[in-house]
Amino acid sequence: MRDLSSIPFSVLDLAPVRAGGSVAESLRETLDLARHCERWGFRRFWLAEHHNMTGIASAATSVVIGYVACGTETIRVGSGGVMLPNHSPLVVAEQFGTLESLYPARIDLGIGRAPGTDQRTARALRRNLTGGEDDFAADVAELLSYFAPAGPGQAVRAVPGAGLNVPVWLLGSSLYSARLAAALGLPFAFASHFAPDYLVPALEIYRGQFRPSAMLREPYAMPALNVFAAETEAEARRLFTSVQQAFVNLRRGAPGPLPPPFEATEGRWSEIERAGIERALAYSVVGSPEGVRRGLEAFADFTKADELMLTAQIFDHAARLRSFEIVADVGGAARDGRGGRASSADGS
Repeated sequence: MRDLSSIPFSVLDLAPVRAGGSVAESLRETLDLARHCERWGFRRFWLAEHHNMTGIASAATSVVIGYVACGTETIRVGSGGVMLPNHSPLVVAEQFGTLESLYPARIDLGIGRAPGTDQRTARALRRNLTGGEDDFAADVAELLSYFAPAGPGQAVRAVPGAGLNVPVWLLGSSLYSARLAAALGLPFAFASHFAPDYLVPALEIYRGQFRPSAMLREPYAMPALNVFAAETEAEARRLFTSVQQAFVNLRRGAPGPLPPPFEATEGRWSEIERAGIERALAYSVVGSPEGVRRGLEAFADFTKADELMLTAQIFDHAARLRSFEIVADVGGAARDGRGGRASSADGS
């Protein structure tokens, strides 16, 4: 089994809006979680772009990243991710060039290919819905060019952005971004916390086809998984029911704020829905401290991860804090202070 103390842990926070709660409350709790994770030794704290979803408060992702970076001191803060098809590459470069200028050596730019929303909302974002995979690859190349030092006579440059060392990650839930990350020599994060089916082939493609670049000499893979930790397995299972309900509500076409947990799942959904939950959330570690330790060890050993990205949509903020504290303790993050160490994926 892998030694967990040798693997950096990071956090993906969806800034969940609880049923009965508010966006303002959610964002305050996101900052509070980031401050705790910094103290516990997590390396990164990422936020994700979603639109028209009343249960997620991080639609203006770069703004929330600035809020979190301003309220912390050492933890890296970034996007997991910015959905590049929704934006001009130049605007993204300017936004993250600004963040890097304000919080040097602490900003990550993870980019994804999906819109992060439904088709009607994508049109409202003024996204070019006729674009395909080739457009994404070209947009990534354009974005990377804006972070390079500006050349003589260059007509369009990112100000700020040009010449700044902003680490760019590719995010994926299928095989496409694995191939592109390998071809460009970029670090790669896989969304196995909700899209488990392609995890293994994506990692094989990424590592097998990786080409060293000026940004990264060797492949660097960070798969994501759900982790729900509590003092007892029964309590962890109860906390887990919130994200299970959220998944079912999304599939029913009725997404909303994060629902409170309940004691028993019998009769809450159909057998088909139960099977869908088990498949989509297959990479979830739910349990007591010892069970979580075993689950994390098994996942790290199975994926040969260079880093783990952990997420947990937990209704009660105090329980969410306690869950990540348990994870930090079982992983050794709080003891070895690895959250402050840089890696080749951090632009060092």
